[in-house]
Amino acid sequence: MPLSITQQQFLLELSLRSIQSGLTDARALQIGRDDCEAVLWEPGAAFVTLERSGRLRGCIGSLEATRPLAVDVVQHAFDAAFRDPRFPSLEESELTDLELHISVLSPSEALEFSSETELLRLLRPGVDGLIIASEGRQATFLPSVWAMLPERQEFLSHLKQKAEIPENVAVSRAWRYHTQTFP
Repeated sequence: MPLSITQQQFLLELSLRSIQSGLTDARALQIGRDDCEAVLWEPGAAFVTLERSGRLRGCIGSLEATRPLAVDVVQHAFDAAFRDPRFPSLEESELTDLELHISVLSPSEALEFSSETELLRLLRPGVDGLIIASEGRQATFLPSVWAMLPERQEFLSHLKQKAEIPENVAVSRAWRYHTQTFP
């Protein structure tokens, strides 16, 4: 179910408050069922992406809905700011030009394919997020990554690199999903 503009804005505000809580209290914002609309307390999976000056500053999320959406977003905002292993912890001075993006994921759909060529034909650039798995390794790209990697083969090759799947090893399983990303 798509989120309304009001619900989107509320989640963005919660994300910022969670990052501010991390700066002052070294922990994610604590919220309860009474702090938000019922729909935001339904199980949901989301990614929170932080950018500064158009460059990635942190991105953490979940692929499956295992807790209330609002809780998932609050925790991932904190984690993207302070626990993304690719970046140092966010500093207060970085808040002034920090951009927050939230991607709420649909349930993933298993893709049936017999070769990577067939998998590539199933992909819808700009629409599908993709999870791949092979030899005990797994990785995902959100649909927004298509903007940087618009060609199907390039998208898959970079995703295999992210998963540390050798280029000569075929992807054995894949799932696609969609996102509602805001702002």
